[in-house]
Amino acid sequence: MRRSKSENKRERGSVLAMSALGMLAFLLATGMAVDLGHFYLVKSELQNAADAAALAGASALNSGPAGIVRARQRATAAMNSYEFNQKGLTFTAADVTFAVNLDGPYMNEGTAAAPATAKKIRFVRVKTPETPVQVFFAAPVLGSKKDLRAEATAGMSVPFSDPCDFLPVSVIDYGTPIKPGDTYTFRSAPGSTVAPGNYQILAVAGSGGQDVRIGLGSGVDACAAPGEEYAVDTKPGVTSGPVRVGVNTRFDEYGPQTDPTTMPPDTNVMENITYEQYVNGTPSQAPSHTGVPGRRVVIIPIVKEGEYDPGRGVVKFNRFGLFFLRNKVGNGSGGELVAEYIDRATVVGRGRAGSGGAAANGFLTKPVLYK
Repeated sequence: MRRSKSENKRERGSVLAMSALGMLAFLLATGMAVDLGHFYLVKSELQNAADAAALAGASALNSGPAGIVRARQRATAAMNSYEFNQKGLTFTAADVTFAVNLDGPYMNEGTAAAPATAKKIRFVRVKTPETPVQVFFAAPVLGSKKDLRAEATAGMSVPFSDPCDFLPVSVIDYGTPIKPGDTYTFRSAPGSTVAPGNYQILAVAGSGGQDVRIGLGSGVDACAAPGEEYAVDTKPGVTSGPVRVGVNTRFDEYGPQTDPTTMPPDTNVMENITYEQYVNGTPSQAPSHTGVPGRRVVIIPIVKEGEYDPGRGVVKFNRFGLFFLRNKVGNGSGGELVAEYIDRATVVGRGRAGSGGAAANGFLTKPVLYK
């Protein structure tokens, strides 16, 4: 049966309409795929920024109000350094919250910075502001823009077993408990040593005075484990000059072969203050060079008295302690180093889990991204 010309025209018109609709649907699907890919890219950038900000904030935690303030400052500075769609985010203090437990509740900076609360804070959460992202092709379906945001939580790690960047000196355990808040000598002056010719300096960074200076100014570029697995030589000799120069860089005082760019001072160089005052942020004295928070908080090996040999013998680390430098090293041939023992969880930077050993100290942690 032959079709009429009008029927053929109608059929061709239907095919043309269906083809147009199909092409429109295809273009819309393609546009939506492009827009969704763009959203995913921006979301990834936001998440990377949130992760970096949370880790930056967690790196400042020190169980004190000053650490809370610095955590907020570091987190906002890290986030505001990112750019999205050629413009930066406006990241405020309200976008940074703190908690004792990972699941919260989370609180603002003012609440977290109360001294009694700050002692227990272990986590920092950041939320990025809503960032409008333009929709290029799928506006009829998705609208003209899409608001995206990201969230990240970082905090103190579990105490690690093998600390790094410790000082090449030692505290002697004479059998009496080492108590928080008390000061201890970790480098003796002549006449008060554990053995003739031994001044509690460890030849970890090297045997010369320059190595002692660098080790005390920057920390030993190595990690160590407590117990039987690690041993170092003890260095004989007073070495008072390099000891003084190395330690005093942390107080913004520089001598031969030291530089504030490689051995920056602490942000608070006020002497004769306790660690409690230090973490509370008062009293405070700013250095003349650019400071780095926490430079006066140091890791020092603790050695049992009976495990020290005279002269350049072998000594084993029993454990590690966290100490606060209250004062600079004075002039003279003696120059005893004394520091306050700390018993608060503190982020100290580098450390490793080791080979299944126990924690070197229950207070040594590093910043970790949790979620």
